[in-house]
Amino acid sequence: MTTTLTIGDDLTVHRMGFGAGRLVGPNFYAEPKDAKAARAVLRRALELGVDVIDTADSYGPEINERQIAEALHPYPPNVVIATKGGYTRPRGSWVEDGRPEYLRAACEASLRRLKLERIDLYQLHAPDPDVPLEESVGALEELRREGKIRYIGLSNVNTAELRDMRKIAPIASVQNDYNVGRRDSDDVVDACEQAQIAFLAYFPVDAGGLARARGPLAHVAKRHAATPAQIALAWLLHRSPAIIPIPGTSSLDHLEQNIAAAKIGLSLAEMGELDEL
Repeated sequence: MTTTLTIGDDLTVHRMGFGAGRLVGPNFYAEPKDAKAARAVLRRALELGVDVIDTADSYGPEINERQIAEALHPYPPNVVIATKGGYTRPRGSWVEDGRPEYLRAACEASLRRLKLERIDLYQLHAPDPDVPLEESVGALEELRREGKIRYIGLSNVNTAELRDMRKIAPIASVQNDYNVGRRDSDDVVDACEQAQIAFLAYFPVDAGGLARARGPLAHVAKRHAATPAQIALAWLLHRSPAIIPIPGTSSLDHLEQNIAAAKIGLSLAEMGELDEL
């Protein structure tokens, strides 16, 4: 099992990232109960070797990006801050906005909040059903050519959308909901691996649901003296060398457990067991 992956041409990172959205309030909305503790989790993630921090302007909204800058800026040279634009949060709901003018404004606002001159990985958070996807991605390509974005990522897309958008702009990553119990994006993972595109798996333990799993996941976990959540993360790392799980947590203990999952080796027989979920 490989332990690193290269995003684009030159961003070589460890294959266990951190989804920072859990550091704001419930449903990725509002301030956290303990802002100091949230910053401590971010700093500890870097101490443990995490070098991909995933966020979005819609987490809070805006709060999560400010947390990252407050805790980690100036950023170590090896750390990739990956953020997203394309959602608004009226009264806590999720509303797509993929208009080119909105994405440009969103990217420039993220640059200011994160205190960056260029965002290493800027991702379209989701296709907007009211805006042609090529227009949204075309706007990101303009920002890339202007030097405001280093690499472009897509989120919540299928294989056809990925194929078509690669004709519009170079795509360095895809971020979809994917875990051992939810495998709708199996074909996207395979397409990313073939094209040497990073696949960032969000909800890698199914929003915590797999942490309480029984059956094969619990049996394999017992064998390794691990938790079911750790085995779910290990499965992702073994599933494809293109995958970077981005588990999120506001707990230092859970953070330590998540990072430790990268050291768990699964046999082919165990992978087969888990594929039955």
